[in-house]
Amino acid sequence: MLHLLRQPYPSSESAGRQVRKAAFIGLFVGLFLLTFEPFGINLWNTDHKSLKLLGFGLVTFVVTALNFTVWNRLFPRQFSDERWTVGREILLITGNILLIALANRLYMEWLLRLEGLSYSVNWVSMILITFLVGLFPTTGVVLLNYVRQLKKYSESAAQLPVHPPVQPGITPITPSPTGHSLTLVADNDRDTLSLDPADLLFIESSDNYCTVVYWKDTDRSKPAKVLLRSSLSRMAAQIEVPHIVRCHRSYVVNLDRVERVTGNAQGYKLHLAGGQLAVPVSRQYNDTLVAELKSL
Repeated sequence: MLHLLRQPYPSSESAGRQVRKAAFIGLFVGLFLLTFEPFGINLWNTDHKSLKLLGFGLVTFVVTALNFTVWNRLFPRQFSDERWTVGREILLITGNILLIALANRLYMEWLLRLEGLSYSVNWVSMILITFLVGLFPTTGVVLLNYVRQLKKYSESAAQLPVHPPVQPGITPITPSPTGHSLTLVADNDRDTLSLDPADLLFIESSDNYCTVVYWKDTDRSKPAKVLLRSSLSRMAAQIEVPHIVRCHRSYVVNLDRVERVTGNAQGYKLHLAGGQLAVPVSRQYNDTLVAELKSL
């Protein structure tokens, strides 16, 4: 079970998708209370009871929408694909359930105060029951989505064409047919790197710098790395070579050097340099990247 909790899980969902997920959770809570009337709600005689119960679903939606769209923007590093796992996803949603319980408790007190009534269920009891009600469907949904995404990307990756790995001691890479070198220029217009486009493996962005990873030695035993101060967008704009494409917000990759493609719940992984290096693929680039690979 611990091994499963450590497995990669997608974290970079769009705000729209997160809001839709929050709407589903809010609808579930509202309909659950309306149908089963737990916590002694069945003894509550009040006007417009159904609307008031559905109000719990609305509170749940607001709390969840804020929780799912704010934290990942405040702490992007913690929510990056490199760090996000099944366990963290369950922890995030479980924490959201506790916040929902607190918000709905306050909403209930507000409703009853309007009618001059008191509520007999204490804070600890209501929060515990709410937590237990939400824990099992939360865990189930996360695990089912993990299995679905893992199967989807694993099966698709196995069908993608790749190049055979480069063996140390030989130089099977065909030089660029144009015969021209690729020159990458840093922000200061002084620091440059010139190389054959066929030797480029990938470019990785980190803050205000880019790391260019490429074959330098003829034995192909270990890729070289050069650090240039530049944005990845600026680097990508300097490359006008087929099959060298953006595949992630932090990566540009040479698809001609991809030797193996694997998939996990987060998406595709491109393996290069005899398995020494791996480049992730963002879901927003999936379609264009798959089309490029199939055209090689």
